[in-house]
Amino acid sequence: MARRAIVVHGTGGHPDNVWYPWLADRLTARGYAVERPHLPRLNVEPVAETLPRFLAAHPLDGDTVLVGHSGGAALLLAVLEHAPARVAQAVLVAGYATPPNDADEPVLQDTYDWDRIRAHAGDLVFVNSVRDPYGCDATQGRALLDRLGGTLVVRDDGHFGDWDQPYDEFPLLERLVL
Repeated sequence: MARRAIVVHGTGGHPDNVWYPWLADRLTARGYAVERPHLPRLNVEPVAETLPRFLAAHPLDGDTVLVGHSGGAALLLAVLEHAPARVAQAVLVAGYATPPNDADEPVLQDTYDWDRIRAHAGDLVFVNSVRDPYGCDATQGRALLDRLGGTLVVRDDGHFGDWDQPYDEFPLLERLVL
């Protein structure tokens, strides 16, 4: 079976923004079947509403690689906790598990079963920035690493793309994906 990648955009994002199309093209060239779902209610509606739709629309298995950015990375924590199977890899870019700022974060669960997430995650990679305008910074990445193990990569690249931060390519991320 061919390896699949699911690239999940962040809060208020779109699958055609920042590096998502570029990464999809690069992974497709490597033989991946790539999905870039559009989740317009991500981090607007409670994760308990988003999660079952995501899991129903995107079957997960040992050939699946999950890549999430910001709110999409936070969603992937819940996806991994409730996944029916272990995935090959999860790469969380500007990820977080606790509120990174004073905004509402309905994408976060109140609690997480870290052992279950670890059991379903395969290879875990966290990519965070020293400084992030939303607080999805290296401190958040370190907290995820401490809870889940894996690899933490710390850069000084802001939010790795946003409405005011062009980030059309992300070569490091491509190298990190299995």
